[in-house]
Amino acid sequence: MIHSVLGEGVAALCCATALSDRGLDVEVIVPEGSSEAASRFAGGMLAPFCEGESAPDLIVAQGQAAVDWWAAHVPGVTKRGTLVVAPPRDGAELDRFARATQQHDWVVPGDLEPYLEGRFARGLFFPTEAHLDPRKALASLRDSLLAKGVTFRSGTPRGHVVDCRGLASRDSLADLRGVRGEMLIVHAPDVTLTRPVRLLHPRFPCYVVPRDGDRYMIGATMVESARPGPVTARAAMELLSAAYTLHPGFAEAEILELGAGLRPSFPDNIPAVRHVGGRSYVNGMYRHGFLMAPVCAEQLAAELAEVYVHAD
Repeated sequence: MIHSVLGEGVAALCCATALSDRGLDVEVIVPEGSSEAASRFAGGMLAPFCEGESAPDLIVAQGQAAVDWWAAHVPGVTKRGTLVVAPPRDGAELDRFARATQQHDWVVPGDLEPYLEGRFARGLFFPTEAHLDPRKALASLRDSLLAKGVTFRSGTPRGHVVDCRGLASRDSLADLRGVRGEMLIVHAPDVTLTRPVRLLHPRFPCYVVPRDGDRYMIGATMVESARPGPVTARAAMELLSAAYTLHPGFAEAEILELGAGLRPSFPDNIPAVRHVGGRSYVNGMYRHGFLMAPVCAEQLAAELAEVYVHAD
């Protein structure tokens, strides 16, 4: 039986990859008129232990498999850990973050990132975490699937449907909601950071992720709003202000892109595999898309492979 995977974001491409890896017959259906996948606006941080600050233990435990999964499937996974800092006035936020997470070391940030020398007296370092460029990773998965003979097309799905359409699946998953993510990409040749840096703030925590070509992605962890549309002036100013707080060198950066996407989320904010009405759904990635999509994809692939074992 063929498996038609609906969607073109991280959940869909991970599912198609996991199914194909098990030798199952797969095609990818790109829904006509679909909006741009929220995956394109992701930070690409593979940071299960940092997520433990607010995510349940399940995310921390299962998300640890993501680094190896991505490294096995795409080039460009950078394993340099995550650095977490806070301005002196927000030192209590750093202490709170330390209590809520595990697998970290207290460090002097400037020892890891010389560009930050003298700006922060202390920070948290999560050495086993990693990051990637989301758009390059998705393009690489797509190219690998095409090379294996997987078809990408529009139109009517066939066989068993694996629905990974994100918020578009609200026509079947009534408890999905949108959580807004906003980001900007800057070109900052005068800034040198080699790993993701999370800047803590009581109201507006954000992160800065290095990309190639002296580019940096600056993003907010989450905005509890389902409002579509471009980045607001307020969000842009807060993101730029946070980058400037990290280092004044960002003041001279060129803004290359402003973007916003709606992350599909279930009420408990835990990504899930569901089977409803003969379809399989992989959805609710929340802010854990690149961390948890491989986990959900492998879970689904194992379930479907087991079905065929019993059928035989």
